[in-house]
Amino acid sequence: MFPMDLILGIIILIDLIFAIGIVFFERRNPESALAWLAVLACLPVFGFLLYIAFGQNYYRSHLFRLKAEDDRKLQDRISDQLRQISLLEQGEKDERIRRYMGTMQMLLLSNHAIITDKNRVEIYTSGEAKFRSLFEAIRNAKQYIHLEYYYINADRIGSELAALLTEKAREGVEVKVLVDGLPFVRVPKKLWEPLIEAGGKHAVFFPGLFGIIHLRFNNRNHRKLAVIDGKIGFCGGYNVGDENLGREWLGFWRDTHVRVEGPGALALELRFLQDWNYATGDTLEWDPVHFPEVTGEGTAYLQVVSSGPDNRYNQVKEAYLKLINIASESVYIQTPYFVPDVSITDALRLAALSGIDVRIMIPWKPDFPLVYEINHAHVADLLEAGVKAYEYRKEGGYIHAKTIVVDGMIASVGSANWDVRSFRLNFETNVLIYDQTYAQRLKEIYEEDLKESSQITRESLEKRPWRARVWESVARLFSPIL
Repeated sequence: MFPMDLILGIIILIDLIFAIGIVFFERRNPESALAWLAVLACLPVFGFLLYIAFGQNYYRSHLFRLKAEDDRKLQDRISDQLRQISLLEQGEKDERIRRYMGTMQMLLLSNHAIITDKNRVEIYTSGEAKFRSLFEAIRNAKQYIHLEYYYINADRIGSELAALLTEKAREGVEVKVLVDGLPFVRVPKKLWEPLIEAGGKHAVFFPGLFGIIHLRFNNRNHRKLAVIDGKIGFCGGYNVGDENLGREWLGFWRDTHVRVEGPGALALELRFLQDWNYATGDTLEWDPVHFPEVTGEGTAYLQVVSSGPDNRYNQVKEAYLKLINIASESVYIQTPYFVPDVSITDALRLAALSGIDVRIMIPWKPDFPLVYEINHAHVADLLEAGVKAYEYRKEGGYIHAKTIVVDGMIASVGSANWDVRSFRLNFETNVLIYDQTYAQRLKEIYEEDLKESSQITRESLEKRPWRARVWESVARLFSPIL
């Protein structure tokens, strides 16, 4: 038996080593670095365990450096195939391009976010509609089916999907499924064994040791996308699990997902191949099977924007910032996690003070401890500037949508929340839609959701029990690192 003093001394020494690493070796923003140093200093034992689970960016930077290099090489090669004409040159011909050229150019240069046109978009706000459309597209697949999800559960909807994919693999369709290696989440191998036996492939992104030992909650692949035959793509907030259909304890589930038909699907396919190559060690590149010539019949210009811990800059957050800054009338945001950093907070505050109608919708029911308190602590900071905030309460359910609609003219739908995890720690993908018809529809959906929501005011926050306000203060301290 080791003396308790010796064990505590070892932990304090390790905390000191971590602190030195945070200051001298890790590229953190000052807010996050100071928060970690405070936790390690004030809570040596708990801070040590917390850092093991949520910290260690130095290890991360080495882990994903090669992925970033490989992604850029593949992106450069395939981008030449996708960029058959320069849409930026059409600025004088199309009002949408001229108005948002700065945003498009920024994302093209910083994120290689290819601009595609003539896309048709369908918007889904219920799990039944989203999965019905996805399953239909899979049944009609002729060449390939590529799925990338944060998780696919072995429940009713997950089993239905696995069975359908197995059927298509037996027909000779190329099937690839990529999921994240979530800590403490075990999906039985038998779910995927029939698919693999039929010739399909299944891979895990950033798996744990032996597939089960994994204590790190950071750097998760939070993307949720699907591509069928290079002609149809899906992206948004829905994972594959019965809770996404309102069948679990959270009750009614409100989310947003889009189906893209047209060249935009090829941009989603590029994203999938980059992640698949990293997870499997494959070297899939451009080929006419995965990147067929697609002639769109829609009206929407799209950009697929991705970010993750393999990039120095946070392109999804920068896209959000740019959208807020170009707003002239309204900014409507929906997110289950609202933990903005200083730059997002300032942008929203300044927009509201400038007379722009800024609205934020968060869940009334949290899915994790402290989420409710953290969300409300950050919302409270913005109310004085004129930002309006709402709790979604339909049928006592939960909102998981990650959207922003600006002026009813431009919108973003994807996997990225408005929190530090999505901005800095996880791999995310959003679709930016430059089309008034679809943006206006998303704005109308938002206004319909307002009827199922209650407004958060300074008065309502002040009426909360003192215990709730204490928890909000505690939650605020941990928000930069969780």
